[in-house]
Amino acid sequence: MQLNPITRALTGAGTLVFVGLALSACGGGSDAPTFKPLELNIAHINDHHSQLDAFAATELTLDGVATQVELGGFARQTAMFKSVAGTKNLLKLHAGDALTGSLYYTFFKGTADAQMMNTICFDAFTPGNHEFDDDDGMLKGFLDELGKGTCKTPTFSSNVVPAVGTALMPGAGSAYLKPWIIKEIDGVKVGIVAVTVAGKTVNSSRPLSTTQFNNEVASAQKAIEELRNQGVRHIIALTHQGYEADKAMAKQLTDVDVIIGGDSHSLLGDFRAVGIATSSGSYPTVTSNKNGELVCIGQAWEYSKAFGLMNLQFNQDGAVTSCGGKATLLIGDSFKRKDAAGAWQVVSDTERATLLANLAASQPQVKVLTPDAAATATLKTYADQVAAEKTKSIGTATESLCLVRVPGESTNRSSSTADCETANTLARGSDAAQVVAEAFLFAAKRADFALQNAGGVRVPVAAGGLSMNTAFTLLPFTNVLVEMELSGAEVVAALEDAVNNHIVTPSGNGSHPYAAGLRWNLDMSKTKGQRFSNVQVRNKTTGAWIAIDPVKTYVLVTNDFIAAGKDGYTTLGVAYGAGRYVNTYLLYTQSFVDYVLTKTTLARPARSEYSHQSVVTAAGISLP
Repeated sequence: MQLNPITRALTGAGTLVFVGLALSACGGGSDAPTFKPLELNIAHINDHHSQLDAFAATELTLDGVATQVELGGFARQTAMFKSVAGTKNLLKLHAGDALTGSLYYTFFKGTADAQMMNTICFDAFTPGNHEFDDDDGMLKGFLDELGKGTCKTPTFSSNVVPAVGTALMPGAGSAYLKPWIIKEIDGVKVGIVAVTVAGKTVNSSRPLSTTQFNNEVASAQKAIEELRNQGVRHIIALTHQGYEADKAMAKQLTDVDVIIGGDSHSLLGDFRAVGIATSSGSYPTVTSNKNGELVCIGQAWEYSKAFGLMNLQFNQDGAVTSCGGKATLLIGDSFKRKDAAGAWQVVSDTERATLLANLAASQPQVKVLTPDAAATATLKTYADQVAAEKTKSIGTATESLCLVRVPGESTNRSSSTADCETANTLARGSDAAQVVAEAFLFAAKRADFALQNAGGVRVPVAAGGLSMNTAFTLLPFTNVLVEMELSGAEVVAALEDAVNNHIVTPSGNGSHPYAAGLRWNLDMSKTKGQRFSNVQVRNKTTGAWIAIDPVKTYVLVTNDFIAAGKDGYTTLGVAYGAGRYVNTYLLYTQSFVDYVLTKTTLARPARSEYSHQSVVTAAGISLP
């Protein structure tokens, strides 16, 4: 065993750590094996979630001024990986959750992601929880696609054990997921072990019931010991379990040197100079393993926006003596800034040239890159198909689903839709928002009820055929679903927040709440805190309605916009800020599409299922 008195010198975004090593008799004596000193570089991403397009009009602070840029995009990631291809002893790793979160997954179920990943050719990939969103069979198809061509990216996880005869284990000894791999780097064997978060995958995704998800730490340690028995001393853990879990796991493992992680979407490093105040920690984060030896941890944010590059130095005992590197935001070379009237305008050529020079000279947190041409061409074939796919039929509405924001409002947003002529005068409110909430509840395995803000549902749905374009017109944003653990009292408080928001600020009536599995009586003529009564929860098993329990903890599924406290949902925002949520990364439009495809036909729910059971307007009028 080696005991390390660690001396650290931390410098800026490219942290450099120097370590003095004292060797004990059992770890560094004359009988201990020696290794060739090794420099290792690891390029890595995680959690791209089928977000293959760049994010337009993203606001950063550049040279101290608010500036809109194009951020990320997988073809830009490809260009970044190619730009470092000449780096000495380079490994390219992806720490999971490649799938779920955009139309590219909705339509192509991982094929587009695999082909884009193959423009990089990762040395290793571990599945995240969202790789299991559509069961093991879908994951097998994705891995088959990932294995095509010359890349043949190895995919592995030490704690996922499929049953023999299932998609990921067609026969004994034919597992798609190996527990570890060995790479030879500059004549030195380097082992990579991997783990996939267990509880979240079982509870929130859809793996086969026969697939085992074992304890992450125990499984990783077992794999490490198998590697050590083969003489491997340099060990990387490729994990999909979250930054905090990575830090905790490092302390529990022997012999691990590096952890490259995902799942928590953690941005590591200091990005305050470019207007991003939040960071989960330093890059790399430095800790120690159970032996007291240095461990370096890295993660690279989310959605193809950032790129991580870690540099490690190993001594002749195979121990890490230093680690450094940084995460970098990838942006385009077009910039917009506000003019005197507050409108965003493309900057002048002179200003652009100055910006580019200053970025190159003094802001290492960002890198200006042109997307890779070949990757862009690959993506275009799918982007064109997405546009065509939107015309495809997904089902039928047997009756019109009227659009209403606030029951009793004077505006009839469905006036041109047949059978919606009086929808705005009825207590039930929005059929469209009600059905959307039902779709969200259908998508979320853990949730007791679903909540949707009225403004997030954009159009009424006429009776007749439903297309993909209908869905993406109804729900046009890129929101995802999150599950929140809340007390019954917090749920009622969130409802009160939502209604108070549009009563106090009439232009904000998009905040009005609709729910599935949750119903109430609403009197908007009363003061905040008194408007909701007889709030009831529908039992998911029996269908019976019972009064909400103020002290019981429930699971609410909603879109990430209001979960974060937007639209006046202050109570949700507090819980969200405290980390009391799980992001499913299910695109909310995709969830609606899946619901329609399953049901094949949509109709208005039974009146007893509507969230609004009775409504009194702010003027004191009881609605029919």
